[in-house]
Parts: sequence; structure tokens; C-alpha cells
Amino acid sequence: MKKLFVAWALTLSAGAAQAQQPAPYHLLNTIAIGGEGGWDYLTVDPAGERLYVSHGTRVEVVDLKTRKFIGTIPNTPGVHGIEVVPSAGRGYITCGRTNACVVFDLKALKPIGAPIPTGPKPDALFYDAFSKRVFLFSNDGGKSTVLDGATGAVLGTAELGGDVEAPATDGRGTLFVNLEDKGEVIAFDAKSLAVKKRSSLAPGEEPTGLGYDPKANRLFSACANEKLVVTDSQTGQQVAVLPIGKGADGAVFDPTTGNVITSNGASGTFTVIHQDSPTKYRVVGNVPTARGARTLALDPKTHHLFTCTADYGPTPAPTAENPRPRPSIVPGTFRVLEYGH
Repeated sequence: MKKLFVAWALTLSAGAAQAQQPAPYHLLNTIAIGGEGGWDYLTVDPAGERLYVSHGTRVEVVDLKTRKFIGTIPNTPGVHGIEVVPSAGRGYITCGRTNACVVFDLKALKPIGAPIPTGPKPDALFYDAFSKRVFLFSNDGGKSTVLDGATGAVLGTAELGGDVEAPATDGRGTLFVNLEDKGEVIAFDAKSLAVKKRSSLAPGEEPTGLGYDPKANRLFSACANEKLVVTDSQTGQQVAVLPIGKGADGAVFDPTTGNVITSNGASGTFTVIHQDSPTKYRVVGNVPTARGARTLALDPKTHHLFTCTADYGPTPAPTAENPRPRPSIVPGTFRVLEYGH
């Protein structure tokens, strides 16, 4: 009887300890931006200690040392992504409404030259330090424009065969991207631009956010049907499929913590998944964020997570021109949310 009581007590204690485990991330700071308009990607520049945030027709810039708003890069209609090339002192911005890329000076936060024409619906973008190229990924048909990172000169077009979403790199000349319309993750050569491998993400559908673990060769694709698909980047074989929140549009992998995090705008959560080993993954929990916080960026120095959102107002009535209107955004409520351990 005593042994049974001890076993029961140990089980109860373990269960209570598990129930009392702190959330893997909690809100550290709210950085008020204000203004009007929607949003998409955020980008951390660890070298410059800045956070760049897409916002309607401009890019908002936050100093990560002070958490203060320090400037705006205007005239970026339909801004989606921001990437910086510190060695060249310049950054690149995709503008979906004008099918163009705006180049800007990192110090002055001013445009450099005229906008560069791109493929249709430029969305995500990426600077690959190995090839020293900037890739402007098209979310309509896969005609992705490739630039010289130092000069902005157009070097060619990558024919990727689908609507491209988030990228990643192995650091050795191979890039990976999700194809949203095809339900695939592909690998292509950063210099020849040739596609090397296509891997189906089924049962995952409409993948957007993409995290990557270069040590274990693992890709983490966040899919619209509330699934995270883990793929071996070398073989293309699926390793695991895990549940995530609704409306995911971002995914990152933090090698220090071994956590994969997805940002789920419709659920208003981060889903945190731990990599116990390259073949074993488990959902740690879902951290409350805010409705609309669908993208995220990881600061590799602090391991903090950044996302952004605003308050929503009523949804306008459907019209012939806009049969599925989005909810209105309350002016002045746009903000950045910072999370950490």
C-alpha cells in the first residue's frame, strides 16, 4: 500500500509540475507605431540592431537598442518584404502593387535610384551571402528577379514554377522556397538558378512560412491547413507533420533553443514545437499573441521574437469589386509585439 501511495504521489507531483510549466515565450514589449494600412513581413538586422516592418505604403524602422521608432522609408506601395545588405550599405524592399523593388540607403533611410522592375507580385525576398545575390520572389507564376546585392543590377530570372513564398538557405549555394499554389518545397541553385529538387508537402496545403535547421538539414513549412511539415532538405523525404494554429504565415527555427515557432494570425498565437532530435518533434504549446499577428522575425542575438498587428474594426459590406472584404483596421493602433523567455 505504501509503495502504491508513493507511486501515486510521484505521478501527481509530476503532473502538477507539468501543468505549472511556464509558457515558452511571453510578451516583453509593445512598440507603438500608429498610422494606417496593412502589414506583412518584419526583418531583423542584427548588425545594425534595427527592425524593419512593412506597413501599407512604407517601411517603419525601429532601433532595437532603445525599442524606439526612428524613421520611415516612404513610397513603397503594397510593401511585402525588406532585406538588408550591410556590406553594401543598402537595403531592398518588394512593392507588390507596382511590381517593383525599392533600393534604400541603410544610414539615410532614403531611396537609391529609381525602383527596379520585377516579376509579377514580388513578395518575399532574400539576400544570399554565398552568391552575394538578392532574390525577389514572385507570388504569381514563379518568375523571380535576381539582383547583384552590392549594386542592384539585374542578373537574371529564376523560373521556379509556382507562387513563391518564404525562402531559406543552406549557406553553400542552395536556396529553398515554399510554392504556395503547388504545395511543394523546392531547392534551387543560387548561381545557375536551376531547380534541383521538388518535394511534396501533402498533407500540408498552401505553405507560406519556412524555417530551416542547417545542422540537421531540416525544413519546416507552415501550411494554411494548420499543419507544419518537416522535410529532409537533402532527400526530400518527410520527417514529421505536426498541428499548428490557424492562419500561419511565418515560421522560424532557433538553433539555440531547438524551437520551431509558427505565427498564426487567425488564431492569435505562436505554436512552439521542440526538436527533441532530427526525427522527433513535439508541440510545447500555443502562446497567445494577437489576432492578425501572422508573420514573425527572430533576433539571432537575443532569441526574441517579433510580430506585428493592429486592432480590427467592422468588415465592410461585399461589393462586386470586392466580394470578400477584409475587416477594417482601426487607425493609430498598429504596433510591434516582442516576445522572449
